[in-house]
This record gives sequence, C-alpha cells and structure tokens, in this order.
Amino acid sequence: MKTITVYLVRHGQTFFNKYNRMQGWSDSPLTEAGIQGAEDAAQRLRHITFTHAYSSDTTRAMRTCEIILGKNMNTTVPYHPTPLFREVFYGYFEGADSAQTWYQVGAPHGAPTFSKIVAQYGIDASKQFMHDIDPFHDAETAPQYWTRIGKGFKMLRQENVNGDNVLLVSHGTTIRSIVEKFGQGQFDTTVAPRNASVTKLQLTAEGITVLYYNRLDKID
Repeated sequence: MKTITVYLVRHGQTFFNKYNRMQGWSDSPLTEAGIQGAEDAAQRLRHITFTHAYSSDTTRAMRTCEIILGKNMNTTVPYHPTPLFREVFYGYFEGADSAQTWYQVGAPHGAPTFSKIVAQYGIDASKQFMHDIDPFHDAETAPQYWTRIGKGFKMLRQENVNGDNVLLVSHGTTIRSIVEKFGQGQFDTTVAPRNASVTKLQLTAEGITVLYYNRLDKID
C-alpha cells in the first residue's frame, strides 16, 4: 500500500473543557476560544492539500473539522463523520468533574490524578480502572476501545488506497492513546494534547508511525 499521511487534530476548546468535566461520548459546544483555535489550526494547515477528511461524529469534532475545511482554500474533499474515532466512553462518569473522577479512579491504585495514572500504569490501564469502578460497568475497556479504533484505521486504509493526505479530527485521550501505543516511547503522553493541536501519523503496510505530537506551531 501507499503511505497515508494523517493530520490528527484535537477539536477546539469546549465548555466541558473549560469547566474541567469528563467529556467522552457526551458533548458540549465549542467556546469562542474553541472556534478561534479551529480557525488557527486551519491557518496552520492551509498549505496542505487533503484528499479525504474524517472526524468523530461528536458536535465538537465535526464543527472543528468543518471550520478547518472551510478555511482550507486548497481542498474540496469528501468528509466522513464516524463514531469509530470518538473519545473513550466514560460511562457513569460522563459529565462529572474531571479531577474528582480521576481521584476516585486512580487513588485506590496510588495514582490520584490522570497524569499519575498514565505515568505509573499507562493510558489503557486508566480505561480498565474506570470500567471497574463504574457502578454500571459501562465505561469502555481498552479491548473494546481498540477494537473500535482499529476499525477506524482499517477504514482509512480502505478509503485511501492511493495514499495522500488525510485530515482527522478527534479527541484528547484518543490522541494520547494512539501516540502511547504507536509512538515507541518518543513522546510524553502524561502531557495532554492541546485543543486544536496537530499530531502527524503515517499509515504504511508495516503499521502506524507517529511523526510528531501536540504541535501548535508551523505544520509540515
């Protein structure tokens, strides 16, 4: 197969981001800062000619993607919102205060914040810890999550057989999870990707390579 280059963008800031609330499959609109962030990302990406665009099917990701495509004068492309690249599902904890939630999830394991959970156990462990403490056990486990994300990458490969450049707008923990899994330890995933930041991937026959993570400066 030909190499597919993926420009993986985190959506712009939302009200749940501003209020520090858990936002997985739940949704909230972009703030004014979030809209500006998406417009700034569009400017950084304006020199890239995309052949296809994708986003999570959440409002925040779709709005960010639409802003980027609307500002990108080089590109008129098929656009495909999909549930396959949604954020992790937090089950019972959707919409809850983030700091309180991660304390409940991580403190029994000696890691009372999300960053400490990631540093000590890894991001996939955080999914299992949350699933276990969720009274309904609806929070997504790592195997459930990677089955879904794997289907997403399979779709990208099937729909972009000529390679080229793909825009993909997704979410903070999803981007961190991808970078932790495929980044070969080169990137600090205890640091969250900033809203409207760009992470660059390459999909080849051999697998997935992370070229850079969490960039808000000039994009190559």
